[in-house]
Amino acid sequence: MKLKGSIGRGWNMINRTFAVLVLVVIVAGVAIAPVAYSEDFSPQHVYETKAATATTATADKFDAKQQTAPAKATQSMKKSSRSQVALIIDDLGNGMRGTEEIFHLPIKLTVAVMPFLSTTEADATRAHNRGDDVLLHLPMEPRQGKPEWLGPGAVLATMSDDEVRKRVEAALDNVPYAIGINNHMGSKVTGDERVMKIVLSVCQERGLFFVDSKTTFKSVVGKISEEMGLPRVENQVFLDDMHNATYVLKQMRLVQQKALHSHYCITIGHVGIQGKETAAGIRSGINEMKDSVEFIGISDLVKDEWKWDAGVTLP
Repeated sequence: MKLKGSIGRGWNMINRTFAVLVLVVIVAGVAIAPVAYSEDFSPQHVYETKAATATTATADKFDAKQQTAPAKATQSMKKSSRSQVALIIDDLGNGMRGTEEIFHLPIKLTVAVMPFLSTTEADATRAHNRGDDVLLHLPMEPRQGKPEWLGPGAVLATMSDDEVRKRVEAALDNVPYAIGINNHMGSKVTGDERVMKIVLSVCQERGLFFVDSKTTFKSVVGKISEEMGLPRVENQVFLDDMHNATYVLKQMRLVQQKALHSHYCITIGHVGIQGKETAAGIRSGINEMKDSVEFIGISDLVKDEWKWDAGVTLP
């Protein structure tokens, strides 16, 4: 009986030890795993149509001397051995809240600008003059969410091949200095091989790349990009699924952790309804991270990590 009880206690101890080890592995995995896909109907993805919501994001109030300094400093630096972070800010182009605060961040950014809106050209030009990278933030049909959230010029899954091509080309022509594309919403379209092959063909023809925002785990963008000889560039962390500065700072710490673990990290935040909160959280994160990572534009990261230098054909 004593022997039987000892064996039982021994097995219980082994089971408990195994459970603890499994828990440790799970926690460690969570610490370095990608953040969950952002839902298409997140309020931060909604573009506002009322001019009253606009911030003072106009080119005539742009302090060129103050805002070009960080980018020039970054450009003059030799390639660093530090881990790199490419910070993309989505939803510019309509005078959204947080635009001014974002443009005053002391790092090089990648600015994703929506086409055919009130400040599309001004925001893209301002970012370019500051030394930031510019992406076309292309509206794409989601699986759920209100159609009016998309904005003008959206790519829909029901469009013909020719219609898709014309939409993409027109949007690119409307956003000055775009060196690539990323998707606004798009959980339906980024999972559609036919449509994405057309979108990526336009990228290939113009020497551009596509950054998959990863709004769905069903995305085929990465697979098709690789098949076409384009770099597989994907968002890893959404900063502002919860719209407060404390959460954004927490996500910035996750970005730092992922960058140090994998040598780089691509992350996305937004201007919009709570854009000022996002900017505040990012600024706090920059202050914590500046000595351990280097903030670079997405084009520099793509060149470094994917050896991509096709040469952009601008309109």
